[in-house]
Order: sequence, then structure tokens, then C-alpha cells
Amino acid sequence: MIKAAKNITQLLALLSTISLVGCGGGSAETETKIDKIDPQQPVSDWALVWSDEFDGETINGQNWTHEVNCDGGGNQEKQCYTDNAENSFVQDGMLNLVALPAEDGSALPYTSARMITRYKADFKYGRVEMRAKVPSGQGSWPAFWMMPTNEEYGEWPRSGEIDIFESVNLGVTDAEGQTESNIHGTLHYGKSWPDNSSSGKGYSLAGGANPKDDFHTYAVEWQQGEIRWYMDDYLYATQRQSKVRYDSKEQAIGLTHQGWFTEYYDQLTGELTTHWDNAPFDKEFYLILNFAVGGDWPENVNNLGVDATAFHAENKFEVDYVRVYQCQSDPETGQGCDTVRAGYDSLDDALVEGKAPIPVPPSDGIAENLDIFSGEFNPNWPAWDCCGGSTPALVADADKGNVVEFVIGAEPTVVGFVSRGEFITDPEGQSTPFDASPLVDLNGVITFDMKVVTAPAASANWNFKVESNNADTAADFQLNESIEGIDPVVGQWQTYTFTLSAFADKGLDLSAIDVVMIFPDWGAGEGAVYQISNFSIEGDIAAGPELVVFTDDENPSWPMWDCCGGSTPTVELDNEAHGNVAQFSIGAEPTVMGFISRAPNTTTPAPFDASAILSNGVIQFDMKVTAMPGDAAWMFKVEANNNASFAELPLTDSIEGVAPVSEQWQTYTFNLADLANAGLDVSAIDVLMIFPAWGSGEGAIHLVDNVKIYDPTAIAANNVLFADGPATGWTIWDCCGGSIPTLENDDTAHGMTAEFVIGAQPTVMGILADDDVFVDASGILANGVVQFELKVVAAPSDASAAWLLKIESDSATTFAELALNSSLEGNDPVVGEWQTYTFALQTLFDAGLDISFIDVVMVFPTWGTGEGAIYRLDNVMIYEPIP
Repeated sequence: MIKAAKNITQLLALLSTISLVGCGGGSAETETKIDKIDPQQPVSDWALVWSDEFDGETINGQNWTHEVNCDGGGNQEKQCYTDNAENSFVQDGMLNLVALPAEDGSALPYTSARMITRYKADFKYGRVEMRAKVPSGQGSWPAFWMMPTNEEYGEWPRSGEIDIFESVNLGVTDAEGQTESNIHGTLHYGKSWPDNSSSGKGYSLAGGANPKDDFHTYAVEWQQGEIRWYMDDYLYATQRQSKVRYDSKEQAIGLTHQGWFTEYYDQLTGELTTHWDNAPFDKEFYLILNFAVGGDWPENVNNLGVDATAFHAENKFEVDYVRVYQCQSDPETGQGCDTVRAGYDSLDDALVEGKAPIPVPPSDGIAENLDIFSGEFNPNWPAWDCCGGSTPALVADADKGNVVEFVIGAEPTVVGFVSRGEFITDPEGQSTPFDASPLVDLNGVITFDMKVVTAPAASANWNFKVESNNADTAADFQLNESIEGIDPVVGQWQTYTFTLSAFADKGLDLSAIDVVMIFPDWGAGEGAVYQISNFSIEGDIAAGPELVVFTDDENPSWPMWDCCGGSTPTVELDNEAHGNVAQFSIGAEPTVMGFISRAPNTTTPAPFDASAILSNGVIQFDMKVTAMPGDAAWMFKVEANNNASFAELPLTDSIEGVAPVSEQWQTYTFNLADLANAGLDVSAIDVLMIFPAWGSGEGAIHLVDNVKIYDPTAIAANNVLFADGPATGWTIWDCCGGSIPTLENDDTAHGMTAEFVIGAQPTVMGILADDDVFVDASGILANGVVQFELKVVAAPSDASAAWLLKIESDSATTFAELALNSSLEGNDPVVGEWQTYTFALQTLFDAGLDISFIDVVMVFPTWGTGEGAIYRLDNVMIYEPIP
């Protein structure tokens, strides 16, 4: 019966220990922190608004409707639901739901009951609670749950489902001696079946206690944006709506919390759209009590199937009461009555990570490369075994160094690398679907090296498959359909390259690639062991944007700045290596200092958009402390979009990980990705600050130089003269010998290389630019290099021949010629070995080369001594290496 609203006091019972378990069984023992709420300060704003105490003689028809059907609950269940008194009745103040064998010839082998409050008692937000003793046995599936009254977002599960309590097969002991004792709280949401999503957590009592043996309370507290699950007033699970991270352009660029989501048709556009807000759990829901028999879940766990002996009149779902409370603090949102404990909002404890897809903003057309594996695991792209139960391992290879090894056992599976939240276990990792669409027009490819250690026992084709946006689209090829067109050979490293355009032509959405797989045919891979290295998605991209905040002088759009101390930072001359530097002095007034790009500090503010270099970009600066402020911690803070977002980290969290040392220049580098993960919107950076912790800096004097935001891995495409072939506008060239240099396939590490052969005619050879093509390297004079790899296949017949590098500029107007053994490596060529040679641009400049118009790079034995020489060049570049 409906009772008058009344205030309640919920005192949370103390439990000494519990076990938290995942859905479907298993056990992960944890020590529980029993700091719930203070019993002296109980939550008192819950007001009872509806209840059924089951204290009459019959089921109250004003509260409940019986569902009568043999539909199997959508889960292949084995019962017909009836309104018969033998399946549901009130007795001794309890509602009893009983599952019984059906008569011979019935549509399904069991009868049971399912009762709902739809259109009689529908609720939005509140505390929903049941006290019950639940049935047991293989195939038993009692549940207390909620469904949307009007399905305003569409058919299941788009409009949501809240499972307050479920259990399956309680008390059943399996062949391994494990007794089922778990209860579960779950949400269902997302896309329409069969692409639906769910997330939840299991819970079991301490000391082997089983819910079937006694009465317990099961509840949820449901408020705007959050739902919490309780057993006997212990909070064991929390789920929340997803929280979207936006950039300054209001584009969704990620999630700060991955929770629930839904998709529904936009009423204005008619398009099916994804929503990361409070929907679908922001509408009225009704209550359901039922006792199912069998079905997809209970019949596939524990002892499997249905035990007919478990279903009799004594094995019943006994419900003492069902109550619904409303939060009087804010009935509209349900907020303000939270019954919580320490850890309820931690992913390491009660907080459940949902299945919301990571929002992918429309491609901005900015191309970037992705390194999935190259000697170490990418935390955002772990190696993964879909279905075989193995753990891909990092192993050492004599040729490649660290590589990933996959092993396929008896269970059919596919393996590879994945960037979906449910498979990422590294705390530093996050789901980062890759937008490869801008690379298509830049000769974009997916490439990797592979070696089969042991072939599958059965004959099998080898396949490469790529999926996008949680498998919304996919495309696959056999490995022999790669550019190389080869099958794997046991014991040999081989390179496989596939064009992105080929995948697009097969229907793959390139804008959100999140799985790449290499595997033998499904079901035919048993016994296969194979290794993968150098896995990347890449194209011929130019260097990303770069901001120089301070080098020898102020950037007018980024002046030096003292926030609050009243000082004026100055430009001072330091040592020869640094020249002019920025000097900051802190007095008695607490302050922070750095560089700012906001009015009125500058008349030309220029916030920097680092989105295009987020993956590999850094903020870097040099600092020297000339007067230390005691033992104060030194901090680095970055703000964006007029302080709409920021990130603050100690200098010791830099890549270098060092604290300042008095009178020593030190470099500090911070990854943009780490700053973004700390909350910074990198699309509108407008303040950089370096300072001792607030209020502890008095007396500090520090110098700062070479402040910049850039991608240290980027090499301008027009500065790569040869890599697997000559760059556009460049030709491999024999000056005077009459030969035609060729492209030759070398080892797997180098692929296609340029091969030069010197005959009797004296000559020089190398790479020549077309008319009006050149490299202007003047912008990287201080730190830039010319670098290439050389392998001498056959030495010149003249043993005294010296090997030289010659570079010319502006049609030989200037040049520089140096011996290879004067390179930074200082080595002479060795026949049959690849060797790297690096020359500083400053050295070439000092030798007379105008580096603003480089149009010829030559490598050769001394003129007239080269007859008989055969040699190869690869990876010829002019660039600024990573500091």
C-alpha cells in the first residue's frame, strides 16, 4: 500500500571485509575501507514517497501488474510468466515469487512470475530499495530492476536499463570447488542490439556468506549523472555519465571520464547521434521483480544448463518490502542526499568505467603519424589477444631488439594491437582512436615488420585486418596482397606495407582506427608463434606548428610577465652558449612568473594551437637558478583560453625528472599529451609559468632561455631527400661516369635503397635537386644536421681511396667537402655494414656552404680513385634532431 511520506535515517552497517567480483563470476579479494558515513551524522533528507510492505493478503493491483507471456525474456529463458497464485502470492508479510515445473505439453518447461509498476509507480531519481531473500540453484535468475516508462530515446537499450540486483546460480559449487555467491549491479545502454553496451560490478559477502541464506537489502541511489549500488547499505559500485573534454573550438576531443552514453535520432536533422550526457538515465523508470529460469547467462556459467531439482515451492524469491525515497534537498536532480564512503569515486575501488565511445572530432585535415610499436609498448595501443587467453610478450630479437611475440593456442583467436578502453590496463594509457584520413593524400600507409618463428600446424593464410570506431567499419587483406606481395617465411623478418587508400576503398572509416590485427585464418592458427616490430601508420607529412616563446629576446606576442609581485622581468646577457636570457626575480610578495599572450600584456596576443602535435609535441625550456629560495618546490604551469583550463606540474615531473641546481643550466621537457591528461586544452595555450611554489619564492632569481612548443620528432617532408626512394623533385645521380644509379631492395630495416656503381671514368655521385627545388636549412643552423646511411657493397680497387661528403648550394655557387671520418660518428666505411654519418650544419656552414639553398648532396670515393666501388645510400635527411 502507498504510505505517507516520512523521513528516514539510514545507518550504514559495518562490514569487516568484502570481496569485489566482476560480472559473471570469479573473485578478486580486496580489503574494504569501512569509512562509510558517520553514524552520528546520518543522511536524513531521504523521504519515503512510495512503498509496498506486502502486509496484506494479496498482491496490490494498484502497485503491480503481472506480465503474462512465454517470450523468454529476450535471453532464451525457460519459463512462461503467469499471474497464477502458485507463482506469485503474499504470505506472512512477504511477496513470494516461485518458479515451478510446467505441465506436460506447455510452451516452456517452467512457470514463474514477473511483476511491474509501469504506469502505476514510475520514478525519476531517488533511492530504490528492496529487502529480500533470494533463491538458489543452477539456472536460477532472480532480479530487481528498472526499465524506462516511455522509451523516449528508442528501443532497448537506447533508453536504458538499471539492474539494481541480479544473481545467477547462487549456492552452486562447480567442478573446481568454487561456490557461486555473487550479486550484480549493472547498467545497459548505448547502441541498439546487437551493438549494445553494459557495465557493472559484482559483489560478494565476507567469510563465505551467501545471499541465498538470509534476508539482505539491495538498493540504488540514482541522481542526475550518477547511480550508486548498495548491499546491506555498503556502497559497492558507482557509475557516472561520461564527461567530455572540449577544446577552445568547442570540439569534443576526448573523455575525462568514460561512463554511460546513448544514441538516438536527432529530432531536427533525423540523424542518429551519440550523446555523452545524462541520457538515457534522465527519464522516468518503472520497477520490475521477476524470477527467471535459465537463459543465456545462468546456463553458460557454473555447472551449465538448468538443474530441474532446484525449482520447487520451497526455493522462492521472498521480498519483505520495496521502497522508493526522494531526496528532499533537490528532488529535481536527486542530488544532495549521497550516501557515500571513501573510494566510491575511484576507479581503483567502486567507480566503474563505462563503455562510452571516445568522441572523434571531425578531421581538421592536420596529418600526423602514429607509432604503435617500435621497441616498446605504446600505453595507448597495447598488444592484445582477442579470444585465446594468451598475453603477448616483449622479447629480444637479435636483429630488431625488443619485439612483440604472439602465440596462438588451441582456442581460435585474432591478435594485434588495440586502443579501446576496456583493453587498456596501463595507468598511463587511454583510448586514442587514430584519425588517419589526412594521410591518404600524403602517400599514407600502414607498415610493420613480421617474422614467423613457428608456422601454424595447419595450412593457413595470413591476414591483416583493421577496425574503426568500435568495429563500426572494418577491412582486411591477406598479407600477400601487401605492396611487397609476399607470404611469410619461417625465420625471416619481412616488411609488409598497405596503403590507407586501399583500406578506404574497402569501406574502412579512416578517421577512428582503433584495432589492427595480424593473424592466420580463424581456427587454423594453432601452434603459430610470430613476432612484430616497427608497426606504424604514416605518411609524408610536413613538420607541425611550432612556437618560439623566447630565444635571445622576447617574442612581442609572448612578453615576459610577473603576475602579482610588481617586478619587471628583464633580458640579461648570460654565457656564450645562451646569450640573452629572460631573468625573473621574486620579492616578498607571493607571485608566479613566466610568459603571457593575453591583452593587455601584449597588443598582439597569439594563443598557440598545439592540437596538431598533441601526440608527440613538447613544451621545452632551459633554466638556471642563480639565487635559490630555500627548499621550495619548483613548478611549471600552463594555462589556455584565458584560464578556462590549465595544468600544473612540478619540474621533477618533466621528462628529465630533475630539480633545479644552483648556477646550472638545465633543460626541462613536458609532453603535451601529459599536460592534456592533466586537464589542459592544448588548442589555445596563452600562458607559460615557471616559479617556486606559491608563497615560498622570496629571494629567488632564475634565468630562462630557449622556450618553445614543438614536435621534436617532426622532420619537414621537403628535408627528407631519400627514404625508400628519392623525394619529389630529387634524383639519384651520376655526375660524370655515365652510369644510371638504381633502386635496390636491401635488408628489412632499409627496404629500397639507392645503389651507385663507379666504373673506369672518374665521377662523383649522390642526390640532385630539380630546377627551383632546394632545401633552406638556415632556420635550423644552430642544431641542424645532414645525416645519411651508407653501406659499401664493394670497395674501390684503390685501397687508398678516401670517402667524402660534398654538398653544394645554389648551382655550386658555394660548397663544403668533408671526409666521412670527420662526421660526428668519426668512422670510415666498412664493407657490408650499414653505417650512419652525421654532419652538423654549423660545421658545413663554417666550411663555406650557404645552407639556405642546398641542391646537391654527394657521397663518393676521392675523385679518380673510385673504380670498382659499389655502395648504397638510404635515409638522407637535413633536419633538427631531438635534443
